[in-house]
Amino acid sequence: MIRITPTISIDERELQLEFVRASGPGGQKVNKVATAVQLRFDVINSPSLPDDVRERLIRLAGKRVTDDGVLVIEARRYRTQDRNRKDAIDRLISLLQKATVQPKPRRKTKPTLASKERRLENKRRRSAIKRRRREISSTDE
Repeated sequence: MIRITPTISIDERELQLEFVRASGPGGQKVNKVATAVQLRFDVINSPSLPDDVRERLIRLAGKRVTDDGVLVIEARRYRTQDRNRKDAIDRLISLLQKATVQPKPRRKTKPTLASKERRLENKRRRSAIKRRRREISSTDE
């Protein structure tokens, strides 16, 4: 079990790990060893996630979620399978932890009377500056 929060944990059987060949450094064995990891997690059909977390995760993951609702994380940062696997799982955990945070609801507010007056005063001041510029430029000609 992978613990995300005290209330949410994911069974490791829900994750599909596939090792593929990675581009980049590796020397002589770069074309022989599949060190990059593709982690697949079925967000839509996961019994471990509450509905609100599922929706936020899909929104957060963006293009990493396929049309079928499968989250794909590719890890190729390291030269070994084990470190890339750990990196992919860590990235999944951090993404899930971000998705568990409920956004603070926005409260509609009205500008205060003082802020309206400040705004109008600044507009008057700016207008006066521009009006004075116009008067000076007409006398130059």
